[in-house]
Amino acid sequence: MAQEFLIEAFARNDQGKGASRRLRREERKMPAIIYGGNKEAVAISLWHNDLKKALENEAFFSHIVTIDLEGKKESVILKDLQRHPYKPLLTHADFLRVDKDHEIHVNVPLHFINEATADAVKLQGGVPAHQMNEVEVICLPQNLPEYIEVDMAGIEMDQVIHLSDLAMPKGVRVAALLQGEDHDLPVVSIHLPRGTKADEAEDAAEGEEEEGDGKE
Repeated sequence: MAQEFLIEAFARNDQGKGASRRLRREERKMPAIIYGGNKEAVAISLWHNDLKKALENEAFFSHIVTIDLEGKKESVILKDLQRHPYKPLLTHADFLRVDKDHEIHVNVPLHFINEATADAVKLQGGVPAHQMNEVEVICLPQNLPEYIEVDMAGIEMDQVIHLSDLAMPKGVRVAALLQGEDHDLPVVSIHLPRGTKADEAEDAAEGEEEEGDGKE
């Protein structure tokens, strides 16, 4: 992985809603927790604006993050993030410890490439319909991809790309597919927009068939 993320953290002893409000208001920090890895959970605080800036990078959500807790470094992934219901504030973050020898489950973003130049779009007027924007993968931390590419160049009109059609990097599996064929969900497709001449012709043909069926 090319990018690295380092977040400074501080031990947090005071807990509860009142302590969290003071933390955000007086120190410009936010509460968080590190858990997992057969160790005790540790309550920490982070610089609010540092984390907020890091989150502007999509890669942060699918990368191993290093948290520097007063000189002690932990390798983690972001598992949960809470935001204020109407203010542009982060209120809490959960980080899960990772071990290079143990697989992790992470939601990785999908990047759809060659959409605009696909024949079904450029020449036939089709419109891409995304059923998913991310996919849960299972892999060792060192194999975690920043994103999964979905190449739309060869997709034909009305063709549906499913999870099983995705080209996954070596050592990376789609979590849903391990649950059986019923979980091979659609990811993206290209269709003509409703109201096109093709739709109108199809509707007219269906109407004629119905009229014909009604004749004695």
